[in-house]
Amino acid sequence: MSIAILPLDRGYASLVHGWFTHPASAFWQMGGLSLDDVRAYLAAVAADPRQDAWLGFVDDEPTFLVETYEPTTVLLAGVPEVRTGDLGMHLLVAPPTGAPVHGLTSDVMRATVAFCFDELLATRVVVEPDVRNVRVAAKNAEVGFRVLREIDLPGKRASLAVCTPEDFSAAVTAGSRR
Repeated sequence: MSIAILPLDRGYASLVHGWFTHPASAFWQMGGLSLDDVRAYLAAVAADPRQDAWLGFVDDEPTFLVETYEPTTVLLAGVPEVRTGDLGMHLLVAPPTGAPVHGLTSDVMRATVAFCFDELLATRVVVEPDVRNVRVAAKNAEVGFRVLREIDLPGKRASLAVCTPEDFSAAVTAGSRR
């Protein structure tokens, strides 16, 4: 399986719209967006130098969306645990269109966190999933994220979690032994 992460071409807005509005993506809170709303959202992300959107390809097929952001100024400004050099990350794996592929989400998560460290040079990766999203919490833990505490963010109670390169390496090594 080959995985590539490239800057999001806004020509994929229709595809991303389908992902956002799928019931499996409810925790993203974007299910009510129109296609024009998604285009405007992606344009706003592209125009903001503190944020980026990336499209992930598995075996040359668009399969996931990654958003990265500067957490000290976007979304988590004022949260004392967030440091300069941290990189915020959101990951949305496309809902399956056929039979689910065993291990796909784990492979995508590992590739995304590695991308954040190796390509984007993050000192830590920060995530803030909804506390009710137990599936994402398990995937985060699988790659080394440690929950620091719960915080209130717009529209959700979130688990603030961080992953260092050392946490990631240890988790990936432990996972390969299973």
